[in-house]
Amino acid sequence: MSKKLSKSPNFNPYWIYGTIILILLSLSFFGEGTIQASNKTNTSDFEKFLLNGDIDKVLIQNEKIAKIFLKREALERNEHRIASKKNLLGQINESGPHYSFEFGDLKLFQEKLEKARSRNLDFQYEFVTVENKFFDIILSFLPIIVIIGVWIFIMRRMSGNAGGGAGGQIFNIGKSKAKLFDEKKDIKITFKDVAGLEGAKEEVQEIVDFLKNPKKYTILGGKIPKGALLVGQPGTGKTLLAKAVAGEAKVPFFSLSGSDFVEMFVGVGASRVRDLFKQAKDKSPSIIFIDEIDAIGRARGKNNFTGSNDERENTLNQLLTEMDGFGTNTNVIVLAATNRADVLDKALMRAGRFDRQIYVDLPDLRERKEIFQVHLKPLKKTKTLDIDFLAKQTPGFSGADIANVCNEAALIAARKNRKNVGKQDFLDAVDRIVGGLEKKNKIISQEEKKTIAFHEAGHALVSWLLEFAAPLVKVTIVPRGRSLGAAWYLPEERMIVRTEQMLDEMCATLGGRAAEKIIFNKISTGALSDLEKVTQQAKAMVTVYGLNDEIGNITYYDSSGQSDYNFSKPYSEETAQTIDKEISKIVEKQFTRACKIIKTHKEKLDKLATKLLEKEVIFKDDLVKILGKRPFIEKNNTEIPPKKNN
Repeated sequence: MSKKLSKSPNFNPYWIYGTIILILLSLSFFGEGTIQASNKTNTSDFEKFLLNGDIDKVLIQNEKIAKIFLKREALERNEHRIASKKNLLGQINESGPHYSFEFGDLKLFQEKLEKARSRNLDFQYEFVTVENKFFDIILSFLPIIVIIGVWIFIMRRMSGNAGGGAGGQIFNIGKSKAKLFDEKKDIKITFKDVAGLEGAKEEVQEIVDFLKNPKKYTILGGKIPKGALLVGQPGTGKTLLAKAVAGEAKVPFFSLSGSDFVEMFVGVGASRVRDLFKQAKDKSPSIIFIDEIDAIGRARGKNNFTGSNDERENTLNQLLTEMDGFGTNTNVIVLAATNRADVLDKALMRAGRFDRQIYVDLPDLRERKEIFQVHLKPLKKTKTLDIDFLAKQTPGFSGADIANVCNEAALIAARKNRKNVGKQDFLDAVDRIVGGLEKKNKIISQEEKKTIAFHEAGHALVSWLLEFAAPLVKVTIVPRGRSLGAAWYLPEERMIVRTEQMLDEMCATLGGRAAEKIIFNKISTGALSDLEKVTQQAKAMVTVYGLNDEIGNITYYDSSGQSDYNFSKPYSEETAQTIDKEISKIVEKQFTRACKIIKTHKEKLDKLATKLLEKEVIFKDDLVKILGKRPFIEKNNTEIPPKKNN
């Protein structure tokens, strides 16, 4: 049974601020010599006292206040009973001042006094100046006080809620910014909510078993893993998988980003790391999830020309110590996610810190179907919608991309005032996401339109006649995004790529420029993206995959990411010239091959371009009617794909 501990009331610093303000206000009203009180009077009574000869002395203070001292005989009269206050011994107060009042113009007041003295009235008057020296000292320090106040205000704002509501203390800036998800209230995601990622889920399942039943492993001498690193492309579900681990294990889950450790003050990052692990140990067993860990986990000692990375390196050093140093707690597991594992420090990646590296790959066909089933649940879709068909439309799509497709399809259906989201809405959504917004109102001259039609027809013709080129199922000359036309393919999902497959794809990519060359005997700038693509493919064949006879079985690819090609190349100048020649040779050979195919089937190219000019968009059925069936066994991928050649 939990006991409630009595807590002392929190100290409120505003009491101090209020007290200081009251003291300053008091000092501004009361100066030296003004402590003794006097009775207030007015000008008419003062003139009456003056004519009666009751006044002994008038003290003009700071040229605006008159202090009146009465004679002894006047104090004994009942008229001045209030001014002549007696002490405990019955003695009359003769010291004064007995009255005071504030006059207006000093010159007029002085004239009244001189006129009274001219009547032989016996009294004196003099001028005095009373200074509030202590208040003047306070005013001299006012700029410093203001600066300190502004600094306190900024520090309080920067600390925010870092201390978990700890009274807004100044030094909360060193507290961790991790958000705690309580296992009983906040975490409701389990592995059932994570579609696909079967391989990654199997990897992290053991971590869940460790947290649920640690004795099952420790009794055999096993140790719970210190950490697991989730590596994958953006949008593949790394963060979602980490939440599912916490939901399955039923333990506290601390979530934050790598950038949350970074601050402008020295030592704050390391302090936040210490505080984070302290909180996690207090609630152990628990999970710490650091998203985008490359913000603090980059390799040390690289590009440190100005010393500006010292603070980040100190934060990383503290993280390394907390994960596997003296006094570490084995009941805290660290999960981290990044899509740039190649830049992380080797000390962070070693066994004992991140014991496991879990690769979260892009989903395959079956996993994409499962992801579609999750994101289609909230949509009002047609009953005949084929999820298998949608999964085939999206090779290379991540989970986030599929969620975007479903949302975009719903928006398109709503824009067209439909009651349900149908197949065509999803096809339009794929086109919209991959190719960009359709621009039917873009002004294009007839000559340009004809050039675009033959360019896209060239892509279609060459890819249709090549065995290893991706099946083409849609060609359009409607401007979309930054392209004036597009040829859409459904690429085969391959694990490895052979030389002939890469060469056929390069040849199909150059089919557009080859068509322009053969038909118009001219070339244009419309093939920019095609040339960029084939140049990169040729360069990869020569320098990365070792698919060139001249260079041989050598690769200049560095998977560790430690090489910096901006300052030095891993090959000699002579080799660089050979590489340039081989890249050019590969590209030109495929261009010549594409031109030969275009010349052989020029009539079919004309029919295809004419059809494009007429309909603007043609599909696989139109290609079959004009070009006939492909001259080889076609793979069973015949739907509209998310890849295109401009």
